[in-house]
Amino acid sequence: MFFDVQDNALIGKRQGETLRIEAWGKDALRVRTTRYPQFTGNDWALVEKPDPCQASIEPVQSACVGEDHTAYRITNGRIACEVNCSGVLSFFRDGALILREHFRNYDGSISRESHCLKWEGRTYKAHVGGDYRIQLRFEANAGEKLFGMGQYQQAQTNLKGCILDLEQRNSQVSVPFAVSSLGYGFLWNNPAVGRVSFGENITEWITECSKELDYWICVGDGPRQLIERYTAVTGRAPAFPDDLMGLWQCKLRYRTQEEVLGVARECRRRNVPIDVIVIDFFHWPRQGDWCFDPLYWPDPKAMCDELHEMGVKVCVSVWPTVDKKSSHFAEMWERGFLIQTERGAIQTYEYQGDCLEIDCTNPEARAYLWNILRTNYAELGIDMFWLDNAEPDFGVYDFDNYRYQMGPALSCSNLYPQLFSRAAYDGQVADGWESPVNLLRSAWAGSQRYGNVVWSGDVPGTFEALRDQLQCGINMGLAGIPWWTTDIGGFMADDWHDPDFVELLIRWFQFATYTSVLRLHGNRGPYDIEPLDDREYGGGYLFTGQPTELWQYGEEAERIMRAFLVRRHELKPYLREVFDQASADGSPVLRALFYECADDERAWETYDEFMCGPRYLVAPVLELGMREREVYLPAGEWRDVRDGSTYEGPTTFVAAAPLESMPVFERLS
Repeated sequence: MFFDVQDNALIGKRQGETLRIEAWGKDALRVRTTRYPQFTGNDWALVEKPDPCQASIEPVQSACVGEDHTAYRITNGRIACEVNCSGVLSFFRDGALILREHFRNYDGSISRESHCLKWEGRTYKAHVGGDYRIQLRFEANAGEKLFGMGQYQQAQTNLKGCILDLEQRNSQVSVPFAVSSLGYGFLWNNPAVGRVSFGENITEWITECSKELDYWICVGDGPRQLIERYTAVTGRAPAFPDDLMGLWQCKLRYRTQEEVLGVARECRRRNVPIDVIVIDFFHWPRQGDWCFDPLYWPDPKAMCDELHEMGVKVCVSVWPTVDKKSSHFAEMWERGFLIQTERGAIQTYEYQGDCLEIDCTNPEARAYLWNILRTNYAELGIDMFWLDNAEPDFGVYDFDNYRYQMGPALSCSNLYPQLFSRAAYDGQVADGWESPVNLLRSAWAGSQRYGNVVWSGDVPGTFEALRDQLQCGINMGLAGIPWWTTDIGGFMADDWHDPDFVELLIRWFQFATYTSVLRLHGNRGPYDIEPLDDREYGGGYLFTGQPTELWQYGEEAERIMRAFLVRRHELKPYLREVFDQASADGSPVLRALFYECADDERAWETYDEFMCGPRYLVAPVLELGMREREVYLPAGEWRDVRDGSTYEGPTTFVAAAPLESMPVFERLS
């Protein structure tokens, strides 16, 4: 490899590939490679320009086979990268090796004796007529634990040994930042569809269609410092409003203006305080109209005015889908504002209509959408948007068949939910909204800076799913997304009066009390509610789920959930501090135990508990019929918030968990 130093960056060239390594933030390096004449200039998730860092770049001796060759080392604070004569990269934290590319070739290896396999750390496979499928391989580290990467519906919290598709799907959120127990964080700075394998023998990252390889790596003393480094270059969440910290009331679906007002009035009558009421899909005539159906919503401004008088914010569902029969389809199609298909029919989505979806990679399309949302919602008093189907939710996830203005979906589809959120957020900011917050079903690296509350999607109403959501919340927080929540009770449930489901609902409500947003929602069966009409459009013909309000599930369930709602309001001053910390250094609300106890080996292996901010250790009940559970408390003094009992950690014991309570411990020291 031939080396050069340009503009505080190390440049290497070998066999048609150009390598660029540069300091990028505190104790961090950015690495890019390409086979094109120059780099694209895309910064992708790295939107916050870091303070200038003066890297140290110097030649060193390389252990290549046959004879010594000059290699180079670039150092930025506590991180260093050595590049040998064959272009193999090795990363060091405080002088200790933490990551090395996998290389097995004749040109020279620094890690193995056998060289006949002809494996290189970076390989490019060209697509006909265009870009590359790029593979990046690292040697696996024995005993390493890996976390983050967003949200995958699985039991595993520690991602070592997992294979993860880098794709956005309903309830799967690809946020490609990994936190290692070895003290480094790794951002795959590429929105292309791909895959990562955290194998025992090799770590492999794949992008299916890219012009260049791009990643960022930092080192630190623990997860907190790594998240701080990461969010310093990708952005941090804005301030979270005080008046959104209570209960968000929602269901599938409030079908009319009077249903919404009736629920809000009943909440007031029963003294059930709600901060937000959410109006779900098909309040519109057709997908892509982005307005209220006047038959069932004759005066939405008066509705919003009355809700505001009650102190309730109003959130309305917005989908990116556009029915061919909608009022905006023809103009959007003609102006190129819709996602294209590469072959076959132009349809990309098929639920309740023949639909395409808005191309949010096109800034003109985003501005067009916001102008409609402003007129049809914001000017009527709507306070926030529920940006649903944000992946986008394709009829078939054949990413090779879709094309955006930005390029083939294979090359950029994972960025879509962030850009969809910006269609609203950028418009809200430009129009002078203070601290806009919107609800999203997906995200990508850096989405936290755009006021996104991400929820975990349409998950089943089961205890298995509840357990998975705890894992999802832990890993979303470690991927830099501090505002994360779930549908309390899960989205899909067959029988809303099944005693087992009611128990699940109670346990889920208890869990959600200590997450970012407390939100009741769900598609509750059975579906025996008569439709309002038989029109072929509008929300009147479409089914609705059973009620979700606290008082609908029996006296015992109401009593228990009311008590936790009271607890939520008691926590508001504390949550204010936790949300402010998210804005200051990126720390999530729901935290892995080891986030607060990085020196505790047991904390790195405890995944059925979590910290709500720095003070409260929460041990949720995750099994039907469970009335006690084992609890691990790390070092320090802890107080059971239920009865005041104190414990000195580290200790493990069995805590009582009757239906009406959940083990929660306040850290005293």
